[in-house]
Parts: sequence; C-alpha cells; structure tokens
Amino acid sequence: MKELERLAPHEVQGRVILAHLGNGASMAAVREGKSMDTSMGFTPTAGLPMSTRSGDLDPGLLSYLSRTEGMTVDQFHAMVNQQSGLLGLSETSSDLRDLLASERHDPHAAEAVALFCYQAKKWIGSFAAALGGLDTLVFSGGIGENSPVVRARICEGLRYLGVVLDEAPNRTAAIISKEGSGVIVRVIPTDEESEIASSVLQLLDQTR
Repeated sequence: MKELERLAPHEVQGRVILAHLGNGASMAAVREGKSMDTSMGFTPTAGLPMSTRSGDLDPGLLSYLSRTEGMTVDQFHAMVNQQSGLLGLSETSSDLRDLLASERHDPHAAEAVALFCYQAKKWIGSFAAALGGLDTLVFSGGIGENSPVVRARICEGLRYLGVVLDEAPNRTAAIISKEGSGVIVRVIPTDEESEIASSVLQLLDQTR
C-alpha cells in the first residue's frame, strides 16, 4: 500500500483491492487508505487457496473426517497447511510455474490452476461489492508480479467491474489495464522484508 501511495497518492483515496498472490496468497479491500476487509481469517489457512494451504473450507469437514477417517486435529492441521492447495489438487507440485507448464497434458495441474484463478476472481468480485465498486486493482507477490497468464485469466470476465487488461502491457508494464477503462490495474513488486523490518523498528521505538 505504501508503494501505491508513492506512485499514485490519489488512487489510495479510492476503492482499492490488493491482490498479493504468491506462495502465500491473500487479498485486502481498501477504501480511502483504510483496510476494510481481508481474505485472511483467524489463521493464514483461510481465504484463497495457496501453494500448500487449502483456503476456505466448510468447518464441518473436521468432524466429518474425524468420524469417517479417524483423522486427528494434528493430522487435519497438517493436511490443510502442508498438503492442500495447489499441491493437493495437482498431486505433483505446489509451484504454479510447474503447473502452467504441464496443464495441457495433466488434467490435475489444469484443475489446480483453474481453481486458483477462479477463487481469486471470486474474491475480487466480493470485495468490489463490499467497496461499492472498484477504482484500482493491484497485483503483487511472486505470482501476481510474474505471471501475465494468471493475471489475464483472473481478470477475464471482470469487464462489468471496469477491469479490462491490455494484452501487450500485461506482459511487461506496471499499468496493465487498457487506457480509458474504468479500473486501473497495476503490478507492484512486493518488498516484504523491508516492510517487516520497518514495522519491527517502529515497535522497538514505541517500547523504548
């Protein structure tokens, strides 16, 4: 969000969806610079499917698997955090690059990629509804920054919100939406290490 504020401070005051898509994936709905909602829940397991995390599940699943499979709480925790998501669906890899390379001949890989894009699209739609519209969509994270094909698949069908990608800029540019479209779509590199260090320094200053 700080980088968006630096690049386009006027956009921060609008309705923004931040889509951080990587090994871990989450989205945030921001209005007038303040976070209104996030796809994360009590733990990072909630929300979007990730490399090995399941994303949202029916809470009744734990009791069902306990009754039918004898699954313990620890086994369930390991399953939804380390054996699910892209890895669980594809049964081959947690890396979206591998799955994109093999999706044409591997239906499980194709299913994993399709679900990831579908769930991302669904969260964008729900957050746009919560915000009362959308002005700026930001892609970040390893997938969000480096996979034009995934960005295109997520944004496909979102024209009704004003999201229209420009094919050529989507491959290389920082602004990838068509000129004149209703929503500005940006690609902004993530610098998590600096953000964490900055937060730690602020906390240390407050405790001195």
